[in-house]
Amino acid sequence: MIKPVPLFIGLRYVAARRRRQFISFINGFSLLGMALGVMALIVVTSVMNGFDRELKTRILSVVPHGFIEKDGGLEEWRSVAQQLERQAHVEAASPFVRGFALLSAGGTSHGVEFQGVDPKALRGVSEVGEHMMMGSLDALQSRGYRIVLGRILARKLNVIPGDTVVLTLPEVVVTPAGIFPRTKRFTVAGVFSVGAQVDQSMALMHLDDAARLLRMPGKVQGLQLRFDDMDNALGRVSAYAQALGEDFKGEDWSLSQGSLFQAVKMEKTVVTLMLMIIVAVAAFNIISALVLMVADKRSDIAVLRTLGLTSRQIMSIFVVQGSAIGIIGALAGALLGILIALNLTDVVSWAENLLGAKIFDPRVFFVSFLPSEFRASDAAVVLTAAVLMSLLATLFPAWRAAQIEPAEALRYE
Repeated sequence: MIKPVPLFIGLRYVAARRRRQFISFINGFSLLGMALGVMALIVVTSVMNGFDRELKTRILSVVPHGFIEKDGGLEEWRSVAQQLERQAHVEAASPFVRGFALLSAGGTSHGVEFQGVDPKALRGVSEVGEHMMMGSLDALQSRGYRIVLGRILARKLNVIPGDTVVLTLPEVVVTPAGIFPRTKRFTVAGVFSVGAQVDQSMALMHLDDAARLLRMPGKVQGLQLRFDDMDNALGRVSAYAQALGEDFKGEDWSLSQGSLFQAVKMEKTVVTLMLMIIVAVAAFNIISALVLMVADKRSDIAVLRTLGLTSRQIMSIFVVQGSAIGIIGALAGALLGILIALNLTDVVSWAENLLGAKIFDPRVFFVSFLPSEFRASDAAVVLTAAVLMSLLATLFPAWRAAQIEPAEALRYE
């Protein structure tokens, strides 16, 4: 069986360990660096994917997948809700009124987004009722002026159900005594905990109470929508709003919560590019190993040239050697990275139980464990980048080897 000469000799050089231990060490170090770089990239991207999944799952379990509003408010919202619920992929619609205000209690104030909701209809578009720590959404009654707060917001204001908070609107009223901001006292009816940013910025009240605060009694601003899948909301909310009329406008979760998810995506991209430096360093090690190998094998190269090998074949030998180091290292790192990514959450949980300590304190972090979600597409991108870097790293040393003249190399042999 005739083997391709460049492939055979290149692979033989990878495994050669007899004459030059230092070169073998450089080869092994290059392979190890490539494996560690690929492994780190796969694990880190999986962790970033896990955080992105947790944030989307937690936030979008409470925040509706889409909003449809009408200029000037909507009166007959029930007929519009029924019309929307007949659209493809829409599971439920719920009325809402929302605004921004300052919430105060005990000398402490905090800016919030308050939403007026119908407690019964809200259950179809949001799971906030399933995350109540204290109290219940059913306590929100028309003209009851009760309010439900997120866990972090309630902690900052130091209130519990039964306490009173003051809501101050960003507008003023003129009285004979002077100009004063509009305020209204509310009784805390409950506290919810989702484990996301809404815990520190959202307050819920009854639909009628919010409408009176915003001087639009008998109307709602629009409808909140829930889809059978969050991705099905993308693009459809605007289309459904346009079908209702020119006065309607819609936005899906990618717009209402897009800044947070874009920040997570940008962070993943930046961290990936920074960790790619590890792979680049391994590729530079391949260059070093091949340069030393070419210098060591000058006489062997000259003999091969005298036996009839062309410059292209000599170049192919060292391309094969360097690429083999990179590919073997990348595959080993990918295998190890995939195994770690698939079991990272369980391993970290086991370590926390063993050490009796929490890496992510639930009192501080929204996500109290280390999530991981392996995606084959990310691993494919990392592997492709590692192999390409390895291949590019071989070109210069291989070209130098192809330029060696047999007579010059054998002069002193």
